[in-house]
Amino acid sequence: MTEQFDDVSACRFQFPFQDPDLPTETRIDNLISLLTLEEKVLCLSTNPSIARLQIRGSGHVEGLHGLALGGPGSWGKDYPITTTTFPQAIGMGSTWDPDIVEKMATAEAYEARYAFQNSSYMRGGLVVRAPNADLGRDPRWGRTEECYGEDPYLNGTLASAYVRGLQGQHPKYWCAAALLKHFLANSNEDEREYSSSDFDERLFHEYYAVPFRMAITGAGSRAFMAAYNKYNGIPCTTHPVLKGIAVSQWKQDGIICTDGGAFKLLVQKHNYYPNLYQAAAACIRAGITQFLDDFQESVLGALERGLLSISEIESAIRGNFRVMIRLGLLDPKDRVPYAAIGDNGEGEPWLTEEHKSLVRHATRESIVLLKNAGGLLPLKADSIKSIVMVGALADRVLLDWYSGSLPYAITPIDGLRERLAETSVQIHAVTGNDTSEAVWRARQADIVILCVGNHPTGDAGWARVGRDSYGKEAVDRRSLELEDEALIKTVFAANPNTIVVLISSFPYAIEWTNDNIPAILHMTHSSQEMGRALADVIFGDYNPGGRLVQSWPRSTAQLPPRLEYDIRCGHTYLYSEHEPLYPFGFGLSYTSFGYENLRVSLTGANADDSIKVEVDVKNTGPRPGDDVVQLYVRHLESAVVRPIRELKGFRRISLAVEESRTVCFEVPISQLAYWNVMDQRFSIENGPLEIQIARNAAGPELKATVMIGRRI
Repeated sequence: MTEQFDDVSACRFQFPFQDPDLPTETRIDNLISLLTLEEKVLCLSTNPSIARLQIRGSGHVEGLHGLALGGPGSWGKDYPITTTTFPQAIGMGSTWDPDIVEKMATAEAYEARYAFQNSSYMRGGLVVRAPNADLGRDPRWGRTEECYGEDPYLNGTLASAYVRGLQGQHPKYWCAAALLKHFLANSNEDEREYSSSDFDERLFHEYYAVPFRMAITGAGSRAFMAAYNKYNGIPCTTHPVLKGIAVSQWKQDGIICTDGGAFKLLVQKHNYYPNLYQAAAACIRAGITQFLDDFQESVLGALERGLLSISEIESAIRGNFRVMIRLGLLDPKDRVPYAAIGDNGEGEPWLTEEHKSLVRHATRESIVLLKNAGGLLPLKADSIKSIVMVGALADRVLLDWYSGSLPYAITPIDGLRERLAETSVQIHAVTGNDTSEAVWRARQADIVILCVGNHPTGDAGWARVGRDSYGKEAVDRRSLELEDEALIKTVFAANPNTIVVLISSFPYAIEWTNDNIPAILHMTHSSQEMGRALADVIFGDYNPGGRLVQSWPRSTAQLPPRLEYDIRCGHTYLYSEHEPLYPFGFGLSYTSFGYENLRVSLTGANADDSIKVEVDVKNTGPRPGDDVVQLYVRHLESAVVRPIRELKGFRRISLAVEESRTVCFEVPISQLAYWNVMDQRFSIENGPLEIQIARNAAGPELKATVMIGRRI
């Protein structure tokens, strides 16, 4: 049963900690002084509620692409609630649109408040375990679906947008708290409980830590989760970087939690501490403020053995209460702008047209056109008599482990039938395993739409998957080959007018499909509006503008070893010398865009100055559409190893036919710095820097050189 708490305003004020006008640290001093030892230890859990003092704290909820209070992970326990569900995080990354990511998170935060505060529910929590700020270093990573791709600047920008959306714009209070996952360098699954991610200090500061730093220092996140793995031989759960970097340098002063079960893994898998008492003391001293594990006996035992002091526990739980105060949970409701959500008579937000239309728009923006030979797409309904949809994913919307329960689901065939309801086009579907029927139907149809891809939960139990190309939490991918390519070959032989819709959580090595199939679309799983968004794109009601957020290799032969965390060995577009099947940032359109008149100017020579870049972009094709203008830099004479090119700016813009627009970028010189190991700081090199305006990471359309260290 849910604990019932009275409104703090009824006391006005029995204790100083209830007074919102007092300084935060003064309030926390008073609150901690009122706690018993047992209560202090309990406040190291993920829910620092104290019924005796009428404090209803907040626990955690999952929310990578919508609030999860149900779904395959049973996040709603025995009472699931349907909630708005967007495309997987990797799909939201493919929008290259921070505005839509922020709007999505804003909607999610509102739903979290509603479920937490509405008297009919009183469920969930306001500390949202999202976004995932890890980097998709390797497409074999089983949890690739949870991140925003392989580039640190793109990830950091989108993670920051997500944080802003969850926490809101109020100067004092948050709607929800964004808890980043998983610090740090967590991109392998099979060995994650004991493996070590090893790389040098420069890669820590220039690559792996970048999205976390941006989301904390720039967007204001004050909560994150430590990763399961070691970093350079030390478990992340007790690594000195928690306090030494995140707290001391980034000023993270809120929640730092363990991952689920990670505390016990310090003894059972990492074999890093001889017992749980020493492990508990090490966690708290390293900066952990919350445990996602059974911890109380171990913490009390550490106290009894003199391994830990009460003052150290008090210091840890201060961070948890700072977050609770920012959420307004210790304040009178009339002072908190979000306190009325769910209690002012409005209906369930996941049933509103506003949230439904937002999902549809976000899903459309996430779709990537990979190939369109001969202009097969978009289809014209008035010139088609029949369509057959083939494939196991044609009539399903599959959920991943971190999805909630959908309020409704529009499958690909649902969306197609709805779109063509007022036409004479006949639609058939073959969603089973009868290849002979698929071939027969394909021969009779004008167009074949093949919906294939992975199953996001592996179509099997925990730590198991049904195919080698599947991946998920606890399982890395053993293959990048698409098993459904055999079906694609068979159907294509029956009808060359075949469109492949690859619905997947990660890249596939589809070289044969790319060489032979005329039209290929990519989208990710779990959106409740999947079918409508897909139909919008297939029939040209929406011109696709999504871009890939990972390089798609031709085979695993193009990849370094899976556990090689030194990305300079050839991981990602930053350092790989191979020609991928599809480069980072790749995506086509039903129209075309021209770039011209690149202008570059240096506003100064100091770290606080910027490089101003302007380029004119014109829609030179037959349709309105979205382009993603990408700005990369290349250091031409660096004294240290630098990436082949680095993304430092991007803009998604919509242009009408023949419309031109000047796209402007401001690149702070500070973003060009490398980590100077000797001086232990970021340093800026003088010398030539190449500015590249590109459609993707394969190479520039326009380029110019600027000299850092003096004006142009």
